[in-house]
Amino acid sequence: MSDEPQTYTGPERVFSGVQPSGNLTLGNYLGAIKRFVEMQDRHDCIYCVVDMHAITVWQDPADLTRATREVAAVYMAAGLDPKRSILFNQSKVLAHAELAWICNCVARMGWMERMTQFKEKSGKHKERVSLGLFAYPALMAADILAYKATHVPVGEDQKQHVELARDIAQKFNSDYKVPGFFPLPEPVIQGAATRVMSLRDGSKKMSKSDPSDLARINMTDDHDAIANKFRKAKSDPDALPGHVDELEGRPEARNLLGIYAALADEEMVSVLDRFAGAQFSQLKNELTELTIAKLSPITEEAARLMADPGEIDRVLEDGAARARAIANPIMAEVRKTVGFV
Repeated sequence: MSDEPQTYTGPERVFSGVQPSGNLTLGNYLGAIKRFVEMQDRHDCIYCVVDMHAITVWQDPADLTRATREVAAVYMAAGLDPKRSILFNQSKVLAHAELAWICNCVARMGWMERMTQFKEKSGKHKERVSLGLFAYPALMAADILAYKATHVPVGEDQKQHVELARDIAQKFNSDYKVPGFFPLPEPVIQGAATRVMSLRDGSKKMSKSDPSDLARINMTDDHDAIANKFRKAKSDPDALPGHVDELEGRPEARNLLGIYAALADEEMVSVLDRFAGAQFSQLKNELTELTIAKLSPITEEAARLMADPGEIDRVLEDGAARARAIANPIMAEVRKTVGFV
């Protein structure tokens, strides 16, 4: 769908979230949480633990409760300030579910069937996965539009879902003749490691659900585990390159160098200068030291926060109240626009 002129004149607002399904990984930190923290200094930010998205595949209820608090703890341990940003879990704000149904009715089946993540996750057995997994992108659109968010920091793999949210917003505005009612949200994809890949296969995303624990760095891994995983990370026999164009066809080199650049807050070109001609073993050793130095303070603070779940719940409830204060007036306008009495 082409972008028609819009007249949205509301404030700029950032929204994004992370699923509480399994252990958080280095990919979650670099691809999302680290950038969430950076953006709160410049924008009005709403950050969500998307527990409703998590149950699109089966979650043990006790594990989901623990994982929701753990994501919130890591958010805060990484530097997200719940006084400056809004931090809450999705299921506490009913606007997400209500607007998701309206988004389902606005979205077209053809749009949903083009979503590559559904194709990847459902594989050859689409009839066996939940309807929620298929409708996941419409719920993500509702997450964004319930706050009229204008910017959505995401990894490269989520860009298509933000583009769908734009299509839904535009069709709603057009169908109900309310030009500019919803903004067309912009995906924000930046940084050296917007998509961290598996340590065992540089062509696959680092995933919490990968059957091999060696494929990922968990935010809860100790020093020995981190060292062991980088030592066993897949590499190739050639020395490391000195130019970006030489990374073509070398996904493992690109991934490890990208992780280093993101953790060190350096441009890829400077990291390539540093390791040009070196063997993978040198990069792995230095990457291990850097990862431990960056993650250890976060891991320790998250563990301290997890020891007081009541305080985490208080933060989430306070954030939910602030989120509802934004979403409720917007949903009142939506209901009136749709014709609900």
